Amino acid sequence: MFEYDQQIVDKLLEESDEFRSLYEKHQELNKQVDDADVGVLPLDDLTLHRLKKEKLHLRDRLATLIELHRQDPA
Repeated sequence: MFEYDQQIVDKLLEESDEFRSLYEKHQELNKQVDDADVGVLPLDDLTLHRLKKEKLHLRDRLATLIELHRQDPA
């Protein structure tokens, strides 16, 4: 995720508690969704849909924080 902005991601992970928390939650949800997709984590369709939606929301928020940092790196 966000490989094209890895330097910014690394910096924000180091400096921003909010970004780090959102990033870790996104990673956790990503693993759950992947596990559900391969059948390791049994989830009903509604729960899986909810997890995917939450993961997408987190990704969008992370992208916003990256963009804000890009515009004002101070």
